[in-house]
Amino acid sequence: MSHTVHEQIARSAVPSVTCGIITISDTRTPETDTGGALIRTMLEGAGHQVARYIVVKDEPDQIVAHVREFADAGCQVIITSGGTGIAKRDSTFEAIDALLEKRMPGFGEIFRVLSYQDIGPAAMLSRATAGVFQRSLIFCLPGSPAAVRLAMEKLIVPELAHLVWETIR
Repeated sequence: MSHTVHEQIARSAVPSVTCGIITISDTRTPETDTGGALIRTMLEGAGHQVARYIVVKDEPDQIVAHVREFADAGCQVIITSGGTGIAKRDSTFEAIDALLEKRMPGFGEIFRVLSYQDIGPAAMLSRATAGVFQRSLIFCLPGSPAAVRLAMEKLIVPELAHLVWETIR
């Protein structure tokens, strides 16, 4: 079966995905969270549902607790924004990586290549990652709205139904 046919089957089997958004920031609030708002807009614009949303501090225990809560609540996809850099307080990668049962290294690799085309060598600072936890897909994005837009437009939204289909069949 060709890749195109495979994706068409997936899109018809999974017309809408239930999603959760977790913004990880010590400074953002729901009112100032432009990255989280952008994720919501792009998901809903593609016909998906955002069932859960929260802004949490960059504390590993809080991040893990909310990811577990969202997965238990039936979020098929959980997208985090923030905390993926190398600054002292950036702990998203470690918190999420410890949960992942399956990793999708290609996501981070492709994201950094695309980022490099936009921002040059600073792209290597990103530890964007993705994988599966309890049948929920998790994508960890940087907090920058430009990085969020890049990941959502080029990688996540076009492939979301296919990825979910792969985790549920």
